[in-house]
Amino acid sequence: MRADFASFARHSFHLLNPRTPFAPGWHFEVIAAKLAAVRAGHIRRLIVNVPPRHLKSHLASVAFPAWCLEHEPGLQLLCVSYAQDLADKLSRDCRHIVACDWYRELFPTRLSAQRQAMSEFATTAQGCRLATSVGGVLTGRGADIIIIDDPLKPEEALSQAQRQAANDWFDHTLYSRLNDTRTGAIILIMHRLAQEDWEIVRLPAIAEADETHAIETELGRQCFTRWRGEALQSERQPLAILDQIRRTIGEYNFAGQYQQAPAPQGGGLVKAAWFRNYAPNERPDRFDHVVQSWDTANKATELSDFSVCTTWGIVGKDLYLLHVLRRRMEYPELKRTVCEQCQAFGANVVLIEDKASGTQLTQELVQNGLHAVTRYQPQSDKIMRMHAQTAMIENGFVHLPKEAAWLAEYLHEMTAFPRGRHDDQVDSTAQMLDWFKRGSSPSSNAGIWQLYKEQHEARQAAASQPPKLPPLSTLLPYLRWW
Repeated sequence: MRADFASFARHSFHLLNPRTPFAPGWHFEVIAAKLAAVRAGHIRRLIVNVPPRHLKSHLASVAFPAWCLEHEPGLQLLCVSYAQDLADKLSRDCRHIVACDWYRELFPTRLSAQRQAMSEFATTAQGCRLATSVGGVLTGRGADIIIIDDPLKPEEALSQAQRQAANDWFDHTLYSRLNDTRTGAIILIMHRLAQEDWEIVRLPAIAEADETHAIETELGRQCFTRWRGEALQSERQPLAILDQIRRTIGEYNFAGQYQQAPAPQGGGLVKAAWFRNYAPNERPDRFDHVVQSWDTANKATELSDFSVCTTWGIVGKDLYLLHVLRRRMEYPELKRTVCEQCQAFGANVVLIEDKASGTQLTQELVQNGLHAVTRYQPQSDKIMRMHAQTAMIENGFVHLPKEAAWLAEYLHEMTAFPRGRHDDQVDSTAQMLDWFKRGSSPSSNAGIWQLYKEQHEARQAAASQPPKLPPLSTLLPYLRWW
């Protein structure tokens, strides 16, 4: 095991997962060989792109540091993850290997009693493994090998602000932590970069073309071949399971997390083919609810943007887009139009984002008697909000009319997002879909149930009130007659 990292990693897996059978795969051998080449100094910059649940963290963040400390007890390793609790968990697993009986019997490396914190352990030879999260403070710390394992959550990877923050931390803090920039190594488990001096191991869940991977091992050169359309590890995730995962999480998510290709072939977040279409005679006669979602622009700095109202009819889990109003409006006209649209379609819910100018609009509309207005609190930026709704659209719950004057412009903006010039209709749609399904589980229509709850409570409150006596003025004629 000292010379063969793949064997060491398999043995470590059994130690940490005694009740889980190890499923061998050629991808395991390829990643292990690349990591061994990093320790040997043959590779200084390594990127590994592999689908979830294929042991990339076990190989890179758990077994590899323990194997490196076995060879060089004085080595210093810095391991980074997107969250500190995940970084600490991986640190505990690695320390468990170094402290186990068979490791101590085979190798001379010993843990130091001086530094045994949850996020860091040290050896008696002054080597260490330090765990931190993206954005963590590293003043005064250095490393011979830096391992970055999932620096961003999948949902955070769509946020430009989150990506920029991670990149800035890498450029300004992490990169400078190498003890020797000439010999220090960096391993990245997640993203692909454009730099040509990085060794990239990209292993999509389903092969997009015929692949051949050659590695150097203690037994000599080995080659692994995979044909186009073949699963990465069919014993654990056959094509039928991968297809089910694709349908569940949506093509955009599957392309990034499983195929290691952040944008699917054929466009951006949403495809026109995902929408269901209905003819006038296929439109339901009655809807459970009619909901309007407003994306407003009424501040002086926003006059070049459109205000958009999308009107939706809801039947069970299906949403029918009934109308789109898109117009540049000053605030007084916008306020009048919200009331007119609500009355025209009989909307019982009018969603307006409770932020900036929307807060004032909501307050004034409620004061004027438009009680259908509902404040919407966004949970993330607009790209992440739309990204969270793609599976709902792709699974066929969103219906568009086959013909409408506004349809072509609506579809163009939806399919061009996030690279299109405008995103007002996208924001209105994402707000509606998020309100509809927001809750403790992806399938709970929390917005609808909240409306039901409010209506039920209102009826209960009305029933509990004592009957009101008529005003005395209405009784005077009878009193005079009596």
